[in-house]
Amino acid sequence: MKAGKQTTLRNRATVSGVGVHSGDPVRLTLHPAASHTGIVFIRNGVDGQPDREIRAEARAVTATEFATVLGDSTGSLVSTIEHVMAALCGLGVDNAIVEIEGAEAPIMDGSAAAFVEAIDEAGIVTLASKRRFTKVLKPVRVSLGDSYGEILPYDRGFRIDVAIEFDHPLIGRQMLAMDVEPESFRREVARARTFGFMRDVERLLGAGYARGASLDNTLVVGDDGVINPDGLRFADEFVRHKALDAIGDLALAGAPILGLYRSVRGGHKLNHAVLSALVSDLSAWTVVELEEPARRRRGHADVATGLVAPAYGADLS
Repeated sequence: MKAGKQTTLRNRATVSGVGVHSGDPVRLTLHPAASHTGIVFIRNGVDGQPDREIRAEARAVTATEFATVLGDSTGSLVSTIEHVMAALCGLGVDNAIVEIEGAEAPIMDGSAAAFVEAIDEAGIVTLASKRRFTKVLKPVRVSLGDSYGEILPYDRGFRIDVAIEFDHPLIGRQMLAMDVEPESFRREVARARTFGFMRDVERLLGAGYARGASLDNTLVVGDDGVINPDGLRFADEFVRHKALDAIGDLALAGAPILGLYRSVRGGHKLNHAVLSALVSDLSAWTVVELEEPARRRRGHADVATGLVAPAYGADLS
């Protein structure tokens, strides 16, 4: 993660698609923003109502069931923000206005690739103000059933260590650990797609979810494997997508994190629970300005990936 000055977009860029849960058409436009703006979502007025805006931060999260939703006292404002947040965080964009004509961000191909392309189209520029970081000072841990997540001090940037376990022979146990930097983000997780199981389709539709899901935007796992004709983009695409979601959810810290986030069998709910526990403990974090990042040791691996459970508590250097 680069220190130095804050960044924003050079120009605006627009993407259009459908909402994976609503099935409705939606257009999303990324706009430049001034220093210290952070990431702000603006939902265009509906039925003659004024536009509504909300800053992307942990306290604005109103739901985490199958997606991360932002809202306020008047209700939900915009859903499924995790992929666009991941792209902004992963590419190092500190300030942007995200204008949405619809109730949720478009799912595109189920990954963050379209948002990465939009950011590349817009370009990234450096601003005059120093970059601020949310620096983790002490471990914070949350358990939810058989899942747990923790965030730990880590001075060399933002690192994630994600492990998943599904009772399906195609997935089983997978893990991925990486330092989140533009190059590793693009290479390792940006193209990893959201996934679901055929056995859950009727239940999701009955609950009002996945109305826009299709083989064009979701990896669908049947009893015998992936149903999508094009197959997997990575052998372990499932954990890579969970890592993508974690990056997007942790981007709601309000400033880039200096810390290590570890999750085991987690998802949006766990990601948000850990971030909320961190920001509510004022002794666990502080805001710092850095001119230069701490350097990784020579030979330190950027990415570690595999199909076995990680050795938690192992040396992270």
